[in-house]
Amino acid sequence: MDLIKQKLSLLPKKPGCYLMKDNTGTIIYVGKAKILKNRVTSYFTGKKTGKTKALVSNIVDFEYIVTESEKEAFLLEINLIKKYDPKYNIIFRDDKTYPYISLSYDKYPKLEVVRPKKNQKRKNARLFGPYPNVYAAKNIVNMLNRIYPLRKCKTFEDKPCLYYHIGQCLGYCKLEVEKEKVDEMVKEITSFLNGNYLDITKKLKEEMYDASSKLNFERAQEIKELLKYISKVLEKQKIDLKDNVNRDIFNYYVLEDFISIQVLHLRGGNLVERNSYIYELNEDEIDLFSNFILSFYEGNSDMPKEILLPDNIDTNILSEILNVKVLIPSRGPKRKLVLMAYENAKIKLNEKFDLIKNDLNRSVYANEELSKLLNINIHRIESFDNSHLFGEYTVSGMVVFVDGKPSKKDYRKYKIVGNAKDDYHLMQEVIERRYSRVINDNLVKPDLILVDGGIIQINATKEILDNLCLDIPVYGMQKNDKHRICALVSEEKEISIEKNSDLFHYLEKISEEVHRFTINYHKDIRSKGSLSSKLDNIPGIGEKRRKDLIKHFKTLENIKNATDEELLKIVPSNVIDNLKNYLQ
Repeated sequence: MDLIKQKLSLLPKKPGCYLMKDNTGTIIYVGKAKILKNRVTSYFTGKKTGKTKALVSNIVDFEYIVTESEKEAFLLEINLIKKYDPKYNIIFRDDKTYPYISLSYDKYPKLEVVRPKKNQKRKNARLFGPYPNVYAAKNIVNMLNRIYPLRKCKTFEDKPCLYYHIGQCLGYCKLEVEKEKVDEMVKEITSFLNGNYLDITKKLKEEMYDASSKLNFERAQEIKELLKYISKVLEKQKIDLKDNVNRDIFNYYVLEDFISIQVLHLRGGNLVERNSYIYELNEDEIDLFSNFILSFYEGNSDMPKEILLPDNIDTNILSEILNVKVLIPSRGPKRKLVLMAYENAKIKLNEKFDLIKNDLNRSVYANEELSKLLNINIHRIESFDNSHLFGEYTVSGMVVFVDGKPSKKDYRKYKIVGNAKDDYHLMQEVIERRYSRVINDNLVKPDLILVDGGIIQINATKEILDNLCLDIPVYGMQKNDKHRICALVSEEKEISIEKNSDLFHYLEKISEEVHRFTINYHKDIRSKGSLSSKLDNIPGIGEKRRKDLIKHFKTLENIKNATDEELLKIVPSNVIDNLKNYLQ
């Protein structure tokens, strides 16, 4: 703490970024500041709660980088977060891609529903959207295909297809099509997808009255049904801003240690999509909200023309970085949209608040309770379990919980390679392999090791750790006759766990997760081993063909049900009879 106080006194009153470090030198948080001295000092003064309290308790050192401007600090912070992936920063990862309608504008115009990847450009095509869901987008494409004779096929046929004969295609595959007619059709569809629905509706009504006047009642009824279909498909919330400008509207709501962010997408005067996001709040809410907006558009080529935000946000920086008009409306319909986003953010967080708090009680807060109970500052737990079938297909699994939450990227599987058959030596092999690598590769050490068992597994683990000169607390999750956790045991003591407490549910979750992970791996190994041993006895199938069959078909049942054509991809025809006869 003396080091931190000394460095705080040297901080400049300039913009920049700061990097907080724990006792291992790992960067655990990255932030930006308009004035570095004020922001960094604020972490070590006043009362802290929630995740901010957990963050501060882990800080033993910090670094800082001075920048020329707040904008530079903004961009630098985003890059530093990507580089170091600090555990206390919120990483706004959202791989969801929304459906768009693609209209090709070459000489063979075609409509289709697509989910473009970020930064993906479609050649000779324009995208419209996003749409609330894929069904809404497909309904619009189907409707426009009924109205306009667009290309329907993926590959050209040898002769005009049924769509041509019923008037829903111009026969692009074989016939010369007038360019002016195609251009006019594309222009009308583009106008429609930009929100101008009146032209098509007016056109269809004129056709309907014309058909009716010519006593072609069947055609008139068909157009009438089509008009009803258009009305149904376009049932969206109309926002009348007297223009067709594409806009995104952001707002947020904070409750205790959580922030709810709502994004509304306005396209062609219609509210076509809304997205909700809820995060734990461990930093300044305006900073987090600004970072979210920047991350939201990262790599997105489909930018709106205008972004609407609530008060107190620095629109100049966002507008300069995103190259989009960013506004804070003070009145009128635009202000109502911003308030609508706020109300939706508030409703969404209030709806889920009890569930979120309950999940926190049984994870983050239960982890803090465990820390107090064992008198250990626990951030990372590694838990182990073993599985075998009468000494065959022996495996172990390790799951990792960080600050009360499972960290699945850190899970590890171990196929036992030694001759160990009993739990003691099984545990010793996996512990030696795991923590030898921790030492050799300078990996993060856990604050606590939990084994799914009692004193046997604990002694086996401690013996290996002592040989490796590692001082890591080890506890066993002891279970009663109903296979529920009743106590934590170590070499020195036994601690009873109150049934149905948050700590009980937390330990049960860890135990169930490591058991599930290990059993699934054991089943996978066993099924592959069983399949492999059966295929070994078939004439004409050696090691390579056996591996290819397992890789391609996965299970014995799939091989049994495979056709001769499918099997021919792996084995020759003269071996197929041997294979089928043996499996029968």
